[in-house]
Amino acid sequence: MNEVSRITAADQTAGPARKSRAALLWLILPMAALGLAIVWLVVTNPLQRFGNGAPPVETLTFERTILSDDGIRVLVRAGGSEPMTIAQVQVDDAYWQFTQDPPGPISRGSTAWIHLPFPWVLGEAHAINIVTNTGATFEHEIAVAVPTPAHNATSLLSQALLGVFVGFVPVTIGMMFYPALRGVGRDGMDFLLALTVGLLAFLLVDATAEAFELAGEAAAIFQGQAMVWLAAAASFLLLMAVGRRQGAPSGVALATFIALGIGLHNLGEGLAIGAAFAAGAAGLGSFLVLGFMAHNITEGIGISAPLLKKRPALWIFAALALLAGGPAVVGLWIGSLAYAPQWSALALAVGAGAILQVIVEVAAYLMRSDGRGTTALLAPATIAGLTTGVAFMYGTAMLVKV
Repeated sequence: MNEVSRITAADQTAGPARKSRAALLWLILPMAALGLAIVWLVVTNPLQRFGNGAPPVETLTFERTILSDDGIRVLVRAGGSEPMTIAQVQVDDAYWQFTQDPPGPISRGSTAWIHLPFPWVLGEAHAINIVTNTGATFEHEIAVAVPTPAHNATSLLSQALLGVFVGFVPVTIGMMFYPALRGVGRDGMDFLLALTVGLLAFLLVDATAEAFELAGEAAAIFQGQAMVWLAAAASFLLLMAVGRRQGAPSGVALATFIALGIGLHNLGEGLAIGAAFAAGAAGLGSFLVLGFMAHNITEGIGISAPLLKKRPALWIFAALALLAGGPAVVGLWIGSLAYAPQWSALALAVGAGAILQVIVEVAAYLMRSDGRGTTALLAPATIAGLTTGVAFMYGTAMLVKV
C-alpha cells in the first residue's frame, strides 16, 4: 500500500510539472520564430525590391526654442524612417552657420540642439528653415523674439511663489467656506456636490482639449492622439480600481480623490505656464494671476463638499489644499526647465482620467447621500449646482486665456 501511495503522489506532482514545461515550450517557440523572422528580414532585406529611388521619409519636430545673447538654440527631434543629417540652416531666408549637439546624423526618436549665432532682434519675428542632406526642409517661426528667462535660484523662487498663488492659495480660500457651508440641508448638499461635478466637468473638457492640442505639436513618433486616449483611460481605470477596493469612497477618501484630480489638472496648468516662461512669452501680469485665483477658488469648495457631514482635523484640510494646489508649483518648474509638448499632453491626459473618476464618484455619492437614487440627478438643486459650476468655471476661464 505504501509503495502504491508513493507512486500515486509522484504521478500527481509530475502532472503539473509536465504542464509547466509544455507551457514554457509554447512560450519559447513563438519567440524563437519571431527572432528567426527578424534575422531573415535583416539579412535578406526583401523590401529593397520595392525601392524606386525616392528619398527616405523624414520628419523633424521643434520642441524648444531658447533666445539668448549667444543667439538662437532650438531642440529638434527626428522622426524619419532613417537617421537624418542636417545639412544647412536658414534664418530669415539667409544661410547661417550652425553647430549641432550631439553632432552627426539624428536617429529616429532622438533629439539634438542646433545653435545659431544669429543676432536676433527684440520684438521681431524670425523664421528658421532646416535643410537636410536629402533636400527636405522644416520650418519654425519665432513669432516675437524675446530673451528666454535665465534659470537661477531667484527665478525658481519667483515661479514657486506664482505657483502658490495660482494653485495653493485659491484652493485654500475656497476651503475656508467650509464652516459657512456646514449644516446645509439636503438641497444645499445636492447643490454643492453638483457644483463640484460642474467644475470638474469643465476641467475635464479643458484638460482634454489642451492635451489634444499639445499632442498635435509633439513629434509623430509619440502618436499623440492615441497617447492621450490611452493615458486618460488607464488613469481612470486605475483610480477607479484603487478607489473602489474598499467600497465606494466618501468623506475624506472622496475629498482626497477630488484633490488628486484637481492637483493633476493644476500640474498640467503649471506646465503650460512654465512653458510660457521658458518661451519668454508669458504675459503673466497681476490681472492674469487674479484670473487664475478666481478660476481655481471654486476647487476648494468642491473638495470641502464631501466633508460637510464630518469634522476632520485641520491638518487634513492643509494636506488636501497641498495635494490640489501644490502640483502647480512643480508644473511651473518642470515646464520652464524641461518643457516638451508630449509630456505636457501626457500629464493633462492623466489628469483628465483622474477628473473623470472623481466625477463618477461624486455623482454616485450625491445619489447615496440624497437617498433618492438617480432621481436626485434631475432635482432642481442638482441642475442649479451643475449649471453654476460649469458657468463659473467658463466665465473665470476667460480671464486666464491669452
